[in-house]
Amino acid sequence: MSSKKEKTEKQEEIKAEVQEETPETAAEQPEPEHKDEAKKEKKQKKESKREAELKETAEKLIQAEKDKYLRLCAEYDNFRKRSQKERDTLYADIKADTLIKFLPIYDNLERALATPTEDEAYRRGVEMIMTQFCTTMDKLGITEIDALGQKFDPNMHNAVMHIQDDAYGENEVVEVFQKGFKLNDKVIRFAMVKVAN
Repeated sequence: MSSKKEKTEKQEEIKAEVQEETPETAAEQPEPEHKDEAKKEKKQKKESKREAELKETAEKLIQAEKDKYLRLCAEYDNFRKRSQKERDTLYADIKADTLIKFLPIYDNLERALATPTEDEAYRRGVEMIMTQFCTTMDKLGITEIDALGQKFDPNMHNAVMHIQDDAYGENEVVEVFQKGFKLNDKVIRFAMVKVAN
């Protein structure tokens, strides 16, 4: 009886093994050709769709990088122009500040020339210094503000006295106490003047 029981158990084990192998073997069996072609087509469609997505993503990334590059170039160009403008402005300001410090020397040379002296050599020496000083100022772009006989302009003149005199026109500059100067178009020292009427 035990042998019958053992036989039936062995038969059942064999059946179970066969049933387990059957799905695997069924998968291993070759499928019909039309199913194989359909799978290939699906695979190709998936690959072409994936390639199109990759291409689109790559184009978007390239465009984004181009935009970044163009923005960077524009920012650098603006920075360069701004830096150049700041340098030019700074140079002009420093130049004006330096030249303002030399204007009292000009005033003193002018007073020395206005003072009467009997020593002609001394006078010629002061005239030569004044000529050289004026030439240097011209080379640096400093020009004298024309004031005497002109109409009073608050952008160039500083009125320190006012007189009533019918011999002069309205707001006419009749006397200059201290000459004014411009560096190109920028006033570095206002002309100190007396204005009539």
